[in-house]
Amino acid sequence: MASKLNRTVMLSTSGVSFEDVIDVARFGAKVELSSESIAAINTSREFIDGYAAGNTPVYGVSTGFGALANRHIDVKDRSQLQKSLIRSHAAGIGPAVEREVVRALMFLRLKTMATGRTGVRVQLAQQYADYLNSGITPIVPEFGSLGCSGDLAPLSHCALAIMGEGMVHDAQGVEMSAMQALTSAGLKPIELEAKEGLALINGTEGMLGMLIMACSDLYQLATVADITAAMSIEGLLGTDQVFAPELHAPLRPQIGQAVSASNIFSLLKNSGLVASHRENDSRVQDAYSLRCAPQVAGAVRDTIDYASTIASRELASAIDNPVVLPDGRVQSNGNFHGAPVGYVLDFLAIAATDLGSIAERRTDRALDQNRSAGLAPFLAHDPGVDSGLMIAQYTQAGLVSENKRLSTPASIDSIPSSGMQEDHVSMGWAAARKLRKVVENLARILAIELVTSARAIEMRVGLEPSPATGNVIKKLRTKVAGIGPDRFLSPELEAAFVLVASGEISKAARELLPDLI
Repeated sequence: MASKLNRTVMLSTSGVSFEDVIDVARFGAKVELSSESIAAINTSREFIDGYAAGNTPVYGVSTGFGALANRHIDVKDRSQLQKSLIRSHAAGIGPAVEREVVRALMFLRLKTMATGRTGVRVQLAQQYADYLNSGITPIVPEFGSLGCSGDLAPLSHCALAIMGEGMVHDAQGVEMSAMQALTSAGLKPIELEAKEGLALINGTEGMLGMLIMACSDLYQLATVADITAAMSIEGLLGTDQVFAPELHAPLRPQIGQAVSASNIFSLLKNSGLVASHRENDSRVQDAYSLRCAPQVAGAVRDTIDYASTIASRELASAIDNPVVLPDGRVQSNGNFHGAPVGYVLDFLAIAATDLGSIAERRTDRALDQNRSAGLAPFLAHDPGVDSGLMIAQYTQAGLVSENKRLSTPASIDSIPSSGMQEDHVSMGWAAARKLRKVVENLARILAIELVTSARAIEMRVGLEPSPATGNVIKKLRTKVAGIGPDRFLSPELEAAFVLVASGEISKAARELLPDLI
């Protein structure tokens, strides 16, 4: 994976930022251990070396794992114990997860090593940095984590690769053996020593990495949702008065609602479509999907903010079991339990699903001649001969329906494992996996509203949209044609999705409204 950023993320004992995670996972930023981290790692390793040479029972150093925690392991077998742990726990199955997920997983585990609380050697932490910097990405199967005792299987597949075993993708995305990739990159496999195998797999890094990327994506999509809502309001000859500032923060101090209302109010400023009926409109108020757009989108924004707070706390954590304390004690704990992350992953899926649901209602209204304030049925060029966007709404409705199914919480679905030693688990990895699909579906849902609302606006002949929404339509028309007879629609919807997901739509609006949030 060639770096797209001329940037190096310096790892310290105090953690990393959201931006660091995104830049390393998605854009190939380099990573480096600070001198502070190296010193902290060396200090904790001295304690582990002492325990490894003695007979004091220390979980994962001189004992077995999980339900086998009471088994004493001879000194001569303690290195083999770590290697056996990784080989046995690399038991995932199914298709490979995305490269950005694996890079986030490895980077965040390296971040934890850099705190000096895991007891690994500097050489092991450096191996993770070298892997990331060379673009080697272990192949991690989708299924295997219960989100407790860490993302065990996914993290084990990463650890297996640094041992020179298993399969990886090189920087160009070519699948090959880990040993072949190491050799090509001028690296050598590492021999795990006491505690190190366990230290590589007892963390929430997989679900956390996906949470951080989901928050980033959803912040961007929340802005797109305000844009497409404003465009639907224009196309349906709605009013902008319900978005006036005095109706939001002073009356209902919900932060996200005020942001979305301000966005929509700004987007509709100087709209010829809104102004055209302001003085002689007999309608008292618009339908909920128009009038309540900021209440729904704002609640989504607040949910993302809350999830980001939880993610920030997790980023500042040193998740491992056992953990090496500053006084040298090696203490078992339950911080690997993914409940805090799993809950907000499920919460985000619910919020994102509802944002897509209200967008679909606006699309359906624009296509229904009985509710569209005079637009042609299905926005067809020649209704009857042409079907217009009829089936685009079917596709959108199907995506909304799938998101509703994916919004069933995973975090309530605990199942016992490891001979009842691990008798309550978070299912945070599963919550993260389904959230990624919900976010992707939401981008497609908003893309279809974008296409629909743009066509509705252009069908209002003689009336002009606001400068901001007009610029959005101009951007859309670089990839998607305007009104006309029926044509192959799927490629146009896909092109609109790319514009939405890439941030180009929100960028087009910000060219005229730089303060859009």
